[in-house]
Amino acid sequence: MSGPERVALVTGASRGIGAAVAVELARRGTHVVATARTQGGLEELDDAIRAVGGTATLLPLDLRDEAALDTIGPSLFERFRRLDVLVCNAAVLGRLTPAPHIMPNDWAEVIAVNLSAAWRLIRGCGPLLAVAPAGRAVFLTSGIVRRPMAYWGAYGATKAGMEHLALAWAEETRTSNLRVNLFSPGVVATKLRATAMPGEDAATLARPEKVAGGIADLCGVAETRHGEIVSA
Repeated sequence: MSGPERVALVTGASRGIGAAVAVELARRGTHVVATARTQGGLEELDDAIRAVGGTATLLPLDLRDEAALDTIGPSLFERFRRLDVLVCNAAVLGRLTPAPHIMPNDWAEVIAVNLSAAWRLIRGCGPLLAVAPAGRAVFLTSGIVRRPMAYWGAYGATKAGMEHLALAWAEETRTSNLRVNLFSPGVVATKLRATAMPGEDAATLARPEKVAGGIADLCGVAETRHGEIVSA
């Protein structure tokens, strides 16, 4: 039996933007390997993907688990013999606090999930994406990188570092078939946003499904953009 035509790995896929992107990619015919910490959320995602006629592989995973992260690339090769799309969406907010008050354990978690995980996924999945007919990598970033805000230092620093890493990789692969881009979704009704702005009316914000299409477009075979920061 032949395998799926395209395979996408989506992190933070159990809810919010990650879930919406996973469903949209599945709707477009891509088999989605969905990772998140919560098994229940992944099972709900699987139901949503089946509802649009798609297929998924569920991979419960904590992005702070370095050993587990390093097995993803080899595991994908063993199971599918390919990886066509990587969407680095998962992120944690950390504690909003003045820079001198950032605690070491909070700093370590934000660095691990928002920055180090991106590096480990590039390292582990990059070789598969490089040999794919139309490899695509998309990293979710934030406008805070260009507009620093008080108390958001840890989160903003990790997003800035991730941006630089992704754009450097884009320069390194400019003459290949791989396309590497960043996507800035703007203000979206997600759990991270609700944690940061608890008094905000989520009904006034864009829904994750509204930005999912733009991210899925960057994953498409016909996509030509490379090394860009695309805004919703």
